[in-house]
Amino acid sequence: MNPWEKVTIARMAERPTSEDYMKLIFDDFMEFHGDRLFSDDKAIIGGIGLLDGMPVTVIGQQKGKTTKENIDRNFGMPHPEGYRKALRLMKQAEKFNRPIICFVDTPGAYCGLGAEERGQGEAIARNLYEMSMLKVPIISVVIGEGGSGGALALAVSDRVWMLENSIYSILSPEGFASILWKDSKRAKEAAEVMKITAEDLLELGIIEKIIEEPNGGAHNSLDEISCKLKQNFIVELKRLKKSNKEVLINNRYERYRKQTKTR
Repeated sequence: MNPWEKVTIARMAERPTSEDYMKLIFDDFMEFHGDRLFSDDKAIIGGIGLLDGMPVTVIGQQKGKTTKENIDRNFGMPHPEGYRKALRLMKQAEKFNRPIICFVDTPGAYCGLGAEERGQGEAIARNLYEMSMLKVPIISVVIGEGGSGGALALAVSDRVWMLENSIYSILSPEGFASILWKDSKRAKEAAEVMKITAEDLLELGIIEKIIEEPNGGAHNSLDEISCKLKQNFIVELKRLKKSNKEVLINNRYERYRKQTKTR
């Protein structure tokens, strides 16, 4: 498939959400709510669960599957309180020495007036800063759209993976086309040059792994793709947990330094 076809699949209403994966991959998942500052942002869900008997903290950006659900979830675009809720759960995970797994699926952070008034930029920046120094293993997987800093706020990790038909970019193809060519209708053309597919980003060294999807997309076999993710999580976390905390942080730092130099 060409990049635009992958954009279309990544945005499908039928595509599995973070909540879908959490229910199948983790046992006894318990969702936590609120950032302890303002409110509970439904665009981000998070809590604790068991991965093959191992306690883990799980956080994900959540879209809806109907118009009503999408309005309730703000179409998967978090407010500052969503990122602060995520950070609260991450710091809790560090306190109790639990690995962190993040599911990335957002067009981008919400850019409305209220979000800006409550410090959207600061909330995202704080997540980037704090995640870089967390003393527990972190794995992030892009399951649909990975848009801009809104996605990166859950992706400063030891390992970043992508599902085969997901996308990860600094902004949407429509936004890229509007800025570069002053014509959002050239989004398909923009997708071709942006290097937003899993294959492009693996080649560039931005991600470490591509998780293959069933023919036609993850929505065609949720059980199959969930099983693949679960097995990959188990294997990789066992590997990461062997590193002491200082080595883990240093390796994470070098991972992003290397990407900066490459870019």
